[in-house]
Amino acid sequence: MKRSQLRCGTAALLLAAALPLPLAATAVAAPAPPAAAAVSVAPAVSATATRLTLPAPTGPYAVGRDTLHLTDPQRRDPWVPAAGARELMVSLYYPAHRGTGGARAPYMTTEEARLLLEGDKLTGVVAPEVLAGTRTHARTGARPIDGRHPLVVLSPGFTLNRATLSLLAEELTSRGYVVALLDHAYESFGTTFPGGRTLTCVACRAVESAPESTARKLMAKVATGRAADIRFVLDTLTGRGAGASTEAGHGQGTPARRYAGLVDPRRIGVAGHSIGGNSAASAMAADRRIRAGVNMDGTFFAPVPPGGLDGRPFLMLGSLDGHAPTAEDTTWLRDWRRLDGWKRWLTVRDAGHFTFIDIPVLGAQLGVTDPTAPLPGKRSGEITRDYVGAFFDRHLRGRPEPVLDGPTADNPEVLFQRP
Repeated sequence: MKRSQLRCGTAALLLAAALPLPLAATAVAAPAPPAAAAVSVAPAVSATATRLTLPAPTGPYAVGRDTLHLTDPQRRDPWVPAAGARELMVSLYYPAHRGTGGARAPYMTTEEARLLLEGDKLTGVVAPEVLAGTRTHARTGARPIDGRHPLVVLSPGFTLNRATLSLLAEELTSRGYVVALLDHAYESFGTTFPGGRTLTCVACRAVESAPESTARKLMAKVATGRAADIRFVLDTLTGRGAGASTEAGHGQGTPARRYAGLVDPRRIGVAGHSIGGNSAASAMAADRRIRAGVNMDGTFFAPVPPGGLDGRPFLMLGSLDGHAPTAEDTTWLRDWRRLDGWKRWLTVRDAGHFTFIDIPVLGAQLGVTDPTAPLPGKRSGEITRDYVGAFFDRHLRGRPEPVLDGPTADNPEVLFQRP
């Protein structure tokens, strides 16, 4: 593999999906297309030129959101040990009563947007204020729906801020889920923490500077480290993490344990994009509390155990070019054979690595087209929403979901692989 293909940048926010895939995208990253194939863009989008908006969630509930800063005193940070305890930022979504709450929750901070655009070499193409100002549907301070709800934990792709999974988080919440959307310290281009700190991607630099074989091991370290993060979040949100130090981020002053009463500890799922999807499988392997998991287009750098996941259901949802059974990423075929419960391997025609997150949906609003992944942005969001939502509705709520049983006329892009 070429060194340029081991770059830690995602190469893609909004306007650059045609650049080389990140290491976490595929076991053997696709070569970069010629420069002429890259997306063509208009002059830089100013802070006032457009207003990006997430699609409205389809479920019956309004969406509330809090922001939590969690620290795990039992673990030191794996990338910067001198920093002390492992830290996480969590966007905590919950079903809420309509008409309650205050302002719409922010998409990300301007500094997070600036670093993400800079990391993807898009400085001057899209103004950070445009990305940071993306309109969400979640509201701060909204009144929660009483009762215990299934919990889904989401982990983003390597280098990506947690905000890039906001569409899925809001959709699941509107259907009645509590959703914990994580940022893992030092694994994104930029994540803002309390106290005016914005941490950058130390893990990226470690991967970028390592030989290929070592880089793969480091990516496995990312996956297993995130699995430990997910387990810590589960302890915290189910009331078992009494010894953990928790506080709300951005001055909201709400302890994480407040939400324990909203979570049904018997109905927990986990999903992620890219290395976050690998982390979902690793978390399931380590924690039987997790009943169902989804990998969205992520290489299994940390393998599924040879004995499987104790019969628990798992969904593999990826691009056709990157994750068909004959694709260069052989980890999907290997780990498909190890999965020992209900399972589906779905690939999407005309999709790219970023199809399953917010990027193509927001890019479409800027008039961006990507010849290497021509699936329209609107369809990208619908497919992710419908299939991931159906998976959790089936396995955490016991609802029949025929869309998971085989191809449908309404979703001709989605192929069921049966190797």
